[in-house]
Amino acid sequence: MNHPLDIVIMAAGKGTRMKSATPKVLQKLAHQGLVQHVLDTAAQLQARKVVVITGHGAEQVEAALAVAAETQPRREFVRQMPQLGTGHAVQQAVPVLDDDGIVVILSGDVPLTQADTVQALVQQCGGDKLALLTLRMENPFGYGRIVRDAYDNVERIVEQKDGTPDELAVKEIYSGIMAAPARLLKQWLGRIDNNNAQNEYYLTDVVKLAVADGVPVLAHVISDAVQVAGVNSPLQLAELEREYQKRQAERLMGDGVRLRDPARFDLRGTLSCGQDVEIDVNCVFEGSVKLGSNVRIGANCVLANCEIGDGAVIHPFTHIDGEKLGVRVGAGALIGPFARLRPGADLGEEVHIGNFVEVKNSTLAKGAKANHLAYLGDATVGERVNYGAGSITANYDGANKHRTVIEADVHIGSNSVLVAPVTIGAGGTVGAGSTIGRDTPPNALSVVRGRLVQKENYQRPVKIKK
Repeated sequence: MNHPLDIVIMAAGKGTRMKSATPKVLQKLAHQGLVQHVLDTAAQLQARKVVVITGHGAEQVEAALAVAAETQPRREFVRQMPQLGTGHAVQQAVPVLDDDGIVVILSGDVPLTQADTVQALVQQCGGDKLALLTLRMENPFGYGRIVRDAYDNVERIVEQKDGTPDELAVKEIYSGIMAAPARLLKQWLGRIDNNNAQNEYYLTDVVKLAVADGVPVLAHVISDAVQVAGVNSPLQLAELEREYQKRQAERLMGDGVRLRDPARFDLRGTLSCGQDVEIDVNCVFEGSVKLGSNVRIGANCVLANCEIGDGAVIHPFTHIDGEKLGVRVGAGALIGPFARLRPGADLGEEVHIGNFVEVKNSTLAKGAKANHLAYLGDATVGERVNYGAGSITANYDGANKHRTVIEADVHIGSNSVLVAPVTIGAGGTVGAGSTIGRDTPPNALSVVRGRLVQKENYQRPVKIKK
């Protein structure tokens, strides 16, 4: 019989890492860091619901975690006030847990537990047993120890502060992660007490209660310590981050991606790659990034929320961040070095964006070029346009933003200003140092240093804005 899966995430405590944390820091940690990894694991397990137990900084943590993606399970929040131990924390979730489910308890500061590991634990539980995730460690100090009977059955868990020398010599530790039938877990939580060295209600006491009730207690023993490693200090956070990045790099290289140095690679979101992709050192990928086949990413680039087409080259020190609108770079495009693509930049095939060029909310058609020191904002640029160094679109009048249209085969001279709304007709030329404040028809030669120059088919004069 399949049982619905409900996940409880304990995120109420105030560890060493939290001692000087401001509400803003708490929100950032919750949303971008530890708890978010655990929520992602819950989504992979297709849980029915996720219950997050908050306490210290509850309002900030809940605000950061309140919005769930459509693909993620429903979230509920309960608060533990005051914090009286792990058992007391899970007691707060009892009213929102249904009796027909299996409950998996995870820790918000243990971010790298793998979904397949939790799934194996759920299978061991089976809806009628208590299953514990355990690990054998050479130095188990600080962890609860697994105490077994003469037949090697799990008998109970003893906490570090309550153990005898013989018990503390045990090297098998409890990870803090368990799976239990909801109806039984509720009963056990109602029977635990705080008769221990810390005067707290231990969640681990449910083990001895299960044994007393004749419910089998099974241990799923793993050897990968990173999956159960918690974070209580900035140092531990940094160490775990490095291990996480190492695993991300190894996964990508296993799929054929060439990383120049996997130790100098950071993936802070999702990255999908086609065939024959090469990434140089010190690159950061955030949000959702998709790289096509034969893409080359130069050193020291930052890419976020973007799609890079086949054969494109992103030269060193380029910054691309699509935010909500996204950025698209077409096949065969050359970007950078030192270029910046902002939200809404949509570049066609073989577009060239050179050093110190910024593009925002603009579409550039096939073969368009802006190679040096330029700005294109709120613009539509046609095929084969050449956009000169030092030129800008003046798209903001102080109250509203307006669009600039540059049709196919236009040449924009250096140090020109296009004052939107304005359209430069196909095949036209804007001379160096020009300021264009009204539309120009196709094939027109425009202003050079304030003097109007016309082609034979362009007879209408243009007023130049001072």
